[in-house]
Amino acid sequence: MPETMKAVYLPGNSTVEFRDVAVPSPGHGEVLIEMKASTICGSDVRAIFKEHLGKGPEGYRDKVAGHEPAGVIAKCGPGLRRFKQGDRVLVYHISGCGVCYDCRRGYMISCTSESRAAYGWQRDGGMAPFLLAEEKDLVLLPPELTFLDGAQVACGFGTVYEALEKIQLSGNDAVLVTGLGPVGLAALMLAKAMGSSSRVGVDISSDRCDLAVRLGLATAVMCGDASGAAVDGVRALSPSKEGFEKAIDCSGHTSARQLCVRATRKWGKIALVGEGGTVELNPSPDVIHDQKTIYGSWVTTTWRMEELVERLARWGIHPEDLVTHKFKLEQVQEAYDLMAAGGCGKVAVVFD
Repeated sequence: MPETMKAVYLPGNSTVEFRDVAVPSPGHGEVLIEMKASTICGSDVRAIFKEHLGKGPEGYRDKVAGHEPAGVIAKCGPGLRRFKQGDRVLVYHISGCGVCYDCRRGYMISCTSESRAAYGWQRDGGMAPFLLAEEKDLVLLPPELTFLDGAQVACGFGTVYEALEKIQLSGNDAVLVTGLGPVGLAALMLAKAMGSSSRVGVDISSDRCDLAVRLGLATAVMCGDASGAAVDGVRALSPSKEGFEKAIDCSGHTSARQLCVRATRKWGKIALVGEGGTVELNPSPDVIHDQKTIYGSWVTTTWRMEELVERLARWGIHPEDLVTHKFKLEQVQEAYDLMAAGGCGKVAVVFD
């Protein structure tokens, strides 16, 4: 075991900074994870890499970057109850207090305790060879899944699965997904696995629309402006021509959110997942008169992540398929630059 390692920090000016830091030693209830994969999330780019915009839960406290980690437990502290050295794991990326109402429901993301700390934001994350994590934040990675599968479950896939469960997606539903970045592509992949035979994606990037079709995730795409003029065209792509039973916005853009709501048919359900931005709706015609339901959905629970990795293995699908670019840790500047430029699928740092 080395005594020091090179770790990645994000100063907030679209650059990365390498620092030599000590390899941590696990204390009571903690493990040291040897990193195998660490993927880049859009929120890293939006709120940390370009500039430090986040506050509260998104406030960056000069910690090792990366909140989508997966690896192997290399060393255990005393007092572990379930996990052991050699286990393959992913890390639920928020370490909550564990005793508040939200934590006891499994939603550490919603913990408001002063002790709440997100990996890669308020405590050290996965852009380094080793990561110190609490046992309670771990999810066991089934042998059928790769480390790149697990890294994406740690945030994006877990987030999307939560939203699809909230809107009760099933094989009876045609689904619309706006925003075909990694989270939107994940929504299409899971919707397909959950039985939806009609899956329409919308994005302004032709590269991302092409990727959704090439991977067999979308049955149809609309590439270009998501303004009001697009509503009729998108609705026409639904089997009924009257709109979609379920819709999920992964863009965070007001036009796409409006499109999601307005292209959903009567009694439909919509989940808003994409962060930031605004939205302007006309409540009566857009929502009330058509009996629609809009859900806000933020990350997921630990138990649902456990459920998701089991189902991914059962379904035989791999989030790794969405990774279009892989980099070594020493190439991490290129990785963040590519993710910030958009137009790609998932970008990953791999350690083997």
